[in-house]
This record gives sequence, C-alpha cells and structure tokens, in this order.
Amino acid sequence: MQRSRVFYVFPLSLLVTGNALAANPVDTSDSTHPARTQTTKQATDQSGTTTARAEKLEVHARRPSTVASSATKSDTPLIETAQSVTVVTRNEMDVRGVLNLNQAVRYTAGITPDLRGGGEGTRYDQFALRGFTVPTFLDGLKLQDSPTGYATAQTDTSRLERVEILKGPASALYGQSSPGGLVALSSKLPTDQKFYGGVTTTGGMFDLYRVDADVGGYATDNGLVRYRLYGTVNGQHSQMSRTGSRRFSISPSFTFGGDGPTTLTILGNYQYDPENGTYGGEPLVGSLKPASYGYLPRDFYDGDVSFEKFNRRQGSITYIFNHRFNDNWSFTSRGRYDDIKTIYRSVYNNGYYTSEDMLSRSAFGTNEHTHNLTFDSQFKGHVRTGPVRHTMMFGFDYMQQSASEQGFYGSAPDLNVLHPDYHMVIPAMSPYVNYQTNSHQIGMYAQDEMHWRGLVLTGSLRNDWYRSQQNEYISHSSSAESPRQITWRASGLYHFRFGLAPYVSYSTSFQPQSGTVSNDGGKTFRQADPSLGKQLEGGLKYQLPGTSLLLTAAGFHIEQSNVLVAVGNLGYSTQSGKVHSDGFEFEAHAEPFRNLMITAAVSVQKVHDDSTGKPLIQSGKGNASLFAFYTMPSGPVKGLGFGGGMRYSNKSYGGEASYGSVWVPQYAVFDASARYDLSNLSPSLHGWTVAASVRNLFDKNYVANCLSYASYNQEWCYYGERRNAQASIGYTW
Repeated sequence: MQRSRVFYVFPLSLLVTGNALAANPVDTSDSTHPARTQTTKQATDQSGTTTARAEKLEVHARRPSTVASSATKSDTPLIETAQSVTVVTRNEMDVRGVLNLNQAVRYTAGITPDLRGGGEGTRYDQFALRGFTVPTFLDGLKLQDSPTGYATAQTDTSRLERVEILKGPASALYGQSSPGGLVALSSKLPTDQKFYGGVTTTGGMFDLYRVDADVGGYATDNGLVRYRLYGTVNGQHSQMSRTGSRRFSISPSFTFGGDGPTTLTILGNYQYDPENGTYGGEPLVGSLKPASYGYLPRDFYDGDVSFEKFNRRQGSITYIFNHRFNDNWSFTSRGRYDDIKTIYRSVYNNGYYTSEDMLSRSAFGTNEHTHNLTFDSQFKGHVRTGPVRHTMMFGFDYMQQSASEQGFYGSAPDLNVLHPDYHMVIPAMSPYVNYQTNSHQIGMYAQDEMHWRGLVLTGSLRNDWYRSQQNEYISHSSSAESPRQITWRASGLYHFRFGLAPYVSYSTSFQPQSGTVSNDGGKTFRQADPSLGKQLEGGLKYQLPGTSLLLTAAGFHIEQSNVLVAVGNLGYSTQSGKVHSDGFEFEAHAEPFRNLMITAAVSVQKVHDDSTGKPLIQSGKGNASLFAFYTMPSGPVKGLGFGGGMRYSNKSYGGEASYGSVWVPQYAVFDASARYDLSNLSPSLHGWTVAASVRNLFDKNYVANCLSYASYNQEWCYYGERRNAQASIGYTW
C-alpha cells in the first residue's frame, strides 16, 4: 500500500463530503435493553403542514423493523422506500439461533441460499440474490474481497444489531456493485444506558460451544464518553468428518460527545480463525446421482487431515463522525481500515472418478493478504420549494485496496471413497501465481428525495472513477484498467393514508471485471470494461397503520450487459454476453404484532444467460418461507416463546455435466425455536433466559447446490445442513 495516499484521503473525506449510510448503525441498543426511538424535530408552517427537519443523530436509538437506511443512506420508513428491502433484526436472529450470515438471510424472498450447502464451506458467506452474488457492507462501508476471494472477511453475527438486504442495482449510491443488490450489516455500538451487559453460553450438536459476552455503559458520569466491549469464543466440528472450526473475536468501541451535536465513535475489531472447516464437497456422482456403490454419506470428507489448513486473521478500525449544524443540515463522515490475512491449504476432489470407487484429487494452497481503506462522507439537509419538501444529500467516497497472493497447485493421491485414508503423503506443490494488485475507486454522488402530500419522488446520480493494476511476478506480466462510469436511479411512490403505497423504480449498476477482450478475432486486445446492470421494479406495499405489520409485493426485470464470453480456448473473450433476471416477490413481516413475530416470503424468478442459453450457474427458480414465533403474554407459562418455520427452495441450475444439464431438486426443511424468561419463575432469576433452536428439524437428506463444468469433466455437489440443535442460557443486566 502506498501510505502517502492515506494522509491525503483521510482529511479529504472529512472535509469534502450527511447523515447515515447503509444499515446506519443508529440501531445499536442490545435486544435485552429498553429501546429508545429516534426523534425527528418538526416545524409547522403557516398552512399547518408538518415539516420534517434534520433528524437528531443518536447512536443509541433503536430503529424498528419497518425502517431501513440501505436504500437511501438515511433512515427511511420501508413504506416510503421505492425499492425492495428486507430487514433481519437482532431479535429475529436471536430467536432463530442464527450463527452466521448464510443462516440470517435464509427467510428472505429472492435468495438462493447456501451455495456451498449450508453445512460445508461455512468459512465464507455464499448466497445469491435475484440470481446474482452480491457484496456486503458493514456500517455503511464495503467489505472488499481479495481478487481471488480467499482473503475475505467473515463478520461474526454476534457483532451485529441488524441485517438489511437491499434488492436490485444500487451503484447510484454505493459505486461498483452487483445487479442483484447488496447486504448491509450494522454493528452494535455504545448505547445511552449507564451500565449494561450480558453473557450467553451455547452448546449443541457437532460439539458446538459458544460464549458471547457484551458489556457497556458510561465512561464518564455525564455520559459524554460511552463504551462497549463485546466478544465471542466459539467452535464446533463441521458435518464433514474430521473437520471443525474455532473463532476468537473482540470488538471495543467508544463514543465521544454523548447526545450532543457532535459525536465521534471509534470501533475496533480483531478476529482470529485458527481453523474453519473445509472448502470441499462431494462428486456429483455419489451425491446428486447414484454411483455404483450408491450414495456417499453426508459426513463424507474429500481432503487429508494432516494437510488441511485454514487460518484467517482479520482486524479493522472504524470511525463514525457526526455533526449537526442546525435543525436542517448535518454532516457525517466514516472510514475503516481492514487488514485480512489468510493461509489456506487443502486437498480436494476433482469431481470425477479414475475407477468405480477411486476419486481423483488435487492439492491447492494460497497465502493472501489485503489492506483495505474505505471512506464515505456526506452533507445532508432539508429544504422547501413551495409545497415540496426536499431531503438532499451530497456525498464523496473513496476505496483503496492493496492485495497480494502466492498460489500453489499440485497433485494428490486418489481417494478410495469406500475405505478412505486421510493421512496420505501429499507431494510438494508448485507455485502457479504470485501477484500484487492495487485498486482505487473515487465516487461523487447526489440525491434528492421530494415529498408532496403522499407522493415521494427520489432521484440519485453518481460518477465513479475506478483504477486497478495487477503485476504478476511468475509470468512477468501486468494488466491495468481505469474505467469511468455514471449510474443513476429514479423512483416514484404514493403513500395513501390507509397504508397502501404503490411504487415504481429504475436503477443502474456497474461491476469491474478482469479479462482480456478482443473485438477483431484476436488481432488487438484490451482489458475488459465493467459489466453494466439495470433494473425496472414495480410493486405495492401495505403497512397496517399504527403497527409493524408490513406486506410487500414486487415484480422486477434485471438486465446485465457487457458480460464476458470466452472465445473457445483462445484465452480471450468478447463482451457480448447478456443476462436477464425476471421475477416476482412477496414478503410479510411483523415484529412484534400482538406478541407475534412473523416473517413470510415467496419468490419466483427466471435467470437466463443469453450466451449459453441456460440460467446462471447456481441460480435458483425461487423460494418460499414462513417463520412465526409467539410469546405467551399471561397465564402460568407467561414469558414462554415458541415457534417454527419452513424453508422451501425451488430447483436450481448446477451447470452442465457429462449427461446434460444439472438441475438440483427442490427441497423443504423445517426449523423450530423456543425461549423462556426465567424471571417469570422467580424474581430472583431476573435477567436469566434459556433458549433452544433446531435447524432442519426432521433431518432431511438433500443436496443444496451443485457446480458442474462438463468441458473440464468437473462435477461437484454440496449436501445441505443436517439437523443441528443448540441450547443456550444467558444473563443480562
């Protein structure tokens, strides 16, 4: 990394460019503490119209599940947001016993979940949204993956206050992003409680153990300085035999300024994963299709115990600065530095057999290290032009990454799947890649939200400048790209007083891609331009007045163009590819509603790649889910909560195999949860809670997804998560 740039960008981010960012962490109080709502000062003009002024930014306020910030970079009621957004609150994650992001998003419409099966490859969060993989943002700032994706941060969900899933292109506010949308995470931050905390211990199947601790309060008597410290120690065996995971994570944070007009929050995190399962899978023949010996067991492991290694260290420091000039104008700046280092070594199956029961294998290893800088600053204000109220935002952001990788590849002995030997001699690997990549993105954007009576019109415009250079030291080659892209969004919504809100929106995106392109049959070459995305979405929303019950229905058409299409085996591509995604989604959510928490989702989608005439690999046809949880308000079992859910995934496309197209069959699994507040047994047990949850209650045996390339004779599949039960006891104060 070129350190000198840090000193230029940091003050520029502070000086050049309003309120909140993706999943703005104003929702930071722990679910066990009393919630305070965010207040909005209002003024009444001579006509009697109530005018909203700049909201008071308070990092201790709790946002309800019907408010989100990812679509507009400010807290906006979902009923007035002309785009599909799903919110998963801290309470919902606790009730369902969520342990990672893959599990958190399973009940979302439009999700193709668990691309690595759910019980395999859990070291990364892998799912598709509306047919596309999507980036993740933490506290409004993008979590940057390494170029090959192995040095990728995984945020432990115990750190999170909420998850927002924004659907559809969002480059008009966030820069480079996926046509499918993005996932926005919010960290827990200091609250306005003088002293609070909690400790929860969890145990379960596959030798699961977890200890999560959280403590915070006032560092000064007047609350001008507040702190919070939380961490986790956890581990378990994976469902693949002879593999497991361990994790240590700690996150200290401080907020300076209390409830004043100027606040500064500093958040740190260090996470160490000395091991995190395996990244292997099963051959298609023996999992999706029967082999001569039948089917492989769900705990089948294709690696080598003594050779297997995965070690990840990730550390970050984040600042969030807020300043309120007056009732109408405010300024926010935030930034984060990430350092992620991964050492990975594994033996994996090649997806085919050399004889009836001998599985071909190879060895792979990589050492990756990334240094990431991300900043985003914005001014935000409220103005009026006659009867129209404007919420205006002007922003500037910057991203920088320095990434290096040393990759190794080699052969490995075949594995007898009926009598596996997991302690074989693995030949030394040879280096195949050694690169250094430096990339930068600068973006400037503006947005205007116009309100007139029930009408809400929103327009966003952004210009990005992206630059990347990669130097490869084995082949002594280099490549560079420096595209510039303008993206925009326009939407309209009308909110009727009885709760109905029809809307329509159009949004665009861009996504840099690596590759060599030729438009003249290989005579001249250039680096690939970004792929471009656009979406038209229309729908209806209905919120029962005075409640958290929200119903949404949306139809969408996404088109991604400039997609790379390989020209045979000549080593270059054209950018003639185009992908379409069309679908319909319905969601219902209430938390709480008459002591009932409910989330329901249905989606139908068709994803088509024009270059192949097939869907995108690992894209699904849709999903459906229902989860309900009821807490007894009175009676002898007052405080007892119980519920369950069903998750259905339609069939998904797994690529092309030797026999033709691979279609993974549909499946449905069931979950269950229960919680009990022990203070209802005795006042002396105030603060104590016991809980239990089960995923895949009936232990359904199913394949969750496949990845098959007939041209390389490689065909893999991944079993879904087996029945997994856990129980916990916690104390909060």
